Amino acid sequence: MSTRHPLVEALAWHLEEEAEVAIGDSPVNRMRQPAPAANLPDMPQQEAPREVAAQAVRPAPSIPKGGFSIQQQDAVLAAKACTTLEQLQAAIRAYDGLEVKRTATNMVFADGNPAARVMIIGEAPGGDEDRQGLPFVGVSGQLLDKMFDCINLSRKSDQASSALYISNILNWRPPGNRTPTEQEIALALPFVERHIALIRPQYIVVAGATAAKSILNMNQPISKLRGRFYDYTFVTSGITEGLEPMTARVLPTYHPSFLLRTPAQKRQAWHDLLTLQAELTRN
Repeated sequence: MSTRHPLVEALAWHLEEEAEVAIGDSPVNRMRQPAPAANLPDMPQQEAPREVAAQAVRPAPSIPKGGFSIQQQDAVLAAKACTTLEQLQAAIRAYDGLEVKRTATNMVFADGNPAARVMIIGEAPGGDEDRQGLPFVGVSGQLLDKMFDCINLSRKSDQASSALYISNILNWRPPGNRTPTEQEIALALPFVERHIALIRPQYIVVAGATAAKSILNMNQPISKLRGRFYDYTFVTSGITEGLEPMTARVLPTYHPSFLLRTPAQKRQAWHDLLTLQAELTRN
């Protein structure tokens, strides 16, 4: 049992979770009954500091049902104009539709061998990735490397047959490592799909629920999706314009960060890796 003061324990927990922003200067008693309405002049009722804090965490612009937002149209046009990875990286860096770009330190594009047969797509950068500008370099990334080393695949390999190429749905770290919103995913997806079209992998491993649902366009738990292959279909109309047709198979599996929190599921993830290894051996 820990002998540390509860406040010290709470602070340690926040540090481990990489919490960076405290909203408000004083605690709020949410059990208190609201005060009766007073006859006050017409003026903003929020204090200025809280108004600034609310703006800092405002959600991404919503996308109207039945059509693209202007931001999404811009993303599609910018992505379709790219014919090389260098152009795509520059286009993502220049695109201003994603608010998370403004709170991130570095853009995290990709790592590994672009000639790889296997492309891994995760959710979004974490703190370590944001600092280094590379995907999956923190504790979960170290586990990812060890997992794929076991089936003789590595991001450091020069041979396409044993190489990995790694990226994420979002190229910018969301504040506090929160899950990307549906709006953020919709704005990022044209770039992700153009990325896939340029790399032309034979197999795509999607790590975690967010990546799996985004790439497969299926709203099911990762526990139901994982463990088998799906034929990949591009979601964004015309996103492969100007490029050669391609096909790929998608294998969903658990995200390494989930496995670190839930070690009992490592057995299922190992089964997924063996499924991939068997497929690579046959083809």
